[in-house]
Amino acid sequence: MRTPLFRPLTLGLLAALALPVAGCARNSAKGDLPYVARDVGTLYSAAKQRLDQGRYKEAAALFDEVERQHPYSVWARRAQLMGAFSYYLNSDYTQAIQGAQRFLSVHPGNRDAPYAYYLVAMSYYEQISDVSRDQKITQQAQDALGELMRRYPNTRYAADARLKLDLVRDHLAGKEMEVGRFYERRRQWLAATLRFRRVIDQYQTTTHTPEALMRLTETYLALGVRDEARKAAAVLGANYPGTDWYQRAYNLMGEYPATPIAPLAPGETVVPPPPRPQVEVLEPLPEGASAKPAAPAPSPPTPTTTGGDNPAGATGATGGTPAPGLPPA
Repeated sequence: MRTPLFRPLTLGLLAALALPVAGCARNSAKGDLPYVARDVGTLYSAAKQRLDQGRYKEAAALFDEVERQHPYSVWARRAQLMGAFSYYLNSDYTQAIQGAQRFLSVHPGNRDAPYAYYLVAMSYYEQISDVSRDQKITQQAQDALGELMRRYPNTRYAADARLKLDLVRDHLAGKEMEVGRFYERRRQWLAATLRFRRVIDQYQTTTHTPEALMRLTETYLALGVRDEARKAAAVLGANYPGTDWYQRAYNLMGEYPATPIAPLAPGETVVPPPPRPQVEVLEPLPEGASAKPAAPAPSPPTPTTTGGDNPAGATGATGGTPAPGLPPA
């Protein structure tokens, strides 16, 4: 008699115990740690040990646990930055940027703030792709490196940021050259000129400047603007005289010489163009007046005669009334 009652209770208890186990399994699948109260020293030491062993994902989770369990301790501030660093080493750059920015929002004047800015910049820098793809990340890396140099110019992080910034600017210039060459292959000369001009104006210290000047010479010649092509070739020769790009620009200018104006033949004179017709400017109408078409002027008709010559004052065939339009005799 007890067996039928005991069995449902047992099954119900097992199902109830399975729920926390399933919840723990889901947390483990997500990478979240179950909440186990531990002192700050134990948590931080375990996180640092995982970091030294190269288990960066586990280290980041333990550093986050330090901040969660002991948010007001001295170690929580350090753990917040170390967690962002662990995410960076694990190539989880989005989490690294968010962690470093959260640290800066809570502790903007901390002595480790320069490193937090550096961590943000490096997280963008590591995501830079080749020039055939969109360069939004590259622009964000340039902005982050510039922000670090502006705020902390005398730190060792700023010194490294200057070197990285040169590489980032060279990458952005390479993207402009890639797009400019694409337009040039499609014979869209004006669009290509604008891209090459941007390299000269904004990235003139990069390695792409000599080619940009040569390409400008090509596109200006294609557009028929020979003076601008000569200026671009002259700048190329003055700054990069020994490069192949200058030799190509020099050859281009020789292949497309300026067409001189043919001299006049002996005795030939220049015929001036006809004068422009004078256009009558009408005066404005008085207030309240309306524009009416003017009556056409009567033209003198040919008089009808019955024979012989009819002088200017002769009358018509029907009587002595002068012809319309002629003065009376």
